[in-house]
Amino acid sequence: MESLQKKQIEVYHKNGYLVIENYLSNDEISVLNSNAQKLIDEFDMSDVKIFSTDNQSNLLDKYFLESSYKSSCFFEEDAFDKDGNLVVDKALAINKIGHAMHDLESDCEKVAYKKELYDIMVSIGLSESVMVQSQYIFKQPKIGAKVNPHIDSTFIYTEPMTCVAAWIAMEDATVNNGCLCVIPGSHLTYPIQEQYVKNSDGINTEFIKTPHERVNWDLDQLQPVPVKKGSLVLLHGELVHASYANVSAKSRHAFVLHMVDQSATWPERNWLQRPENLPFRNMEEVVNQ
Repeated sequence: MESLQKKQIEVYHKNGYLVIENYLSNDEISVLNSNAQKLIDEFDMSDVKIFSTDNQSNLLDKYFLESSYKSSCFFEEDAFDKDGNLVVDKALAINKIGHAMHDLESDCEKVAYKKELYDIMVSIGLSESVMVQSQYIFKQPKIGAKVNPHIDSTFIYTEPMTCVAAWIAMEDATVNNGCLCVIPGSHLTYPIQEQYVKNSDGINTEFIKTPHERVNWDLDQLQPVPVKKGSLVLLHGELVHASYANVSAKSRHAFVLHMVDQSATWPERNWLQRPENLPFRNMEEVVNQ
């Protein structure tokens, strides 16, 4: 696959999303899945002490902020009892892994920095794309929680807005096992009303309001986007989207990447910050190495 066709580009800009089938091969999916399982196997369960401490809020924020330059495991809400003890098998307790696998895990890097994805970014206007975040999401059977409606640029904020997500199905995604749902065209209708940032002490996180007028999203317009294994769903950073809870006995794995344009400003208060020894990388440079 080369860059997008004219009609695909028009659909993306009109609707705020685009489905591209057969983006990843079964072999590439197996590589990502194996890498995720390796990270779970290696995860030190003593780290989950952060979920059972009197200072839980501060420690959770610290754990989350540090994930910007690590491959950190996050858990389903019901994975622990009130005392912080794991109540299900570790492999079934993980909600997702994030947020720097694309730059830390060599197997992950090979699949994330595909020339095809770089070409897609150029096609839709990100001529200087950098990859800022990666997530492997499990959506566990029966307990995979819903993801509430949100806008990615709230969390991946640039000035001007340039965020684009590549949501890739590792397994068939259906309404029953928690596929994406979107409000088509909402990227043209609803302004960014919040920004998720580090607070003034740089230790915790908070949402701050933008100057835009408050607008309630019409959630009745949410439409499901079921896709086959290997499909890529391209999501505009200002599109309102969510995902259903997994009520089935089948998992719904997904690999998600977020890109921005290097020409845009990356605010210092953004929650996601990298140390000097692990900077964001220009996609073209990585692809051409």
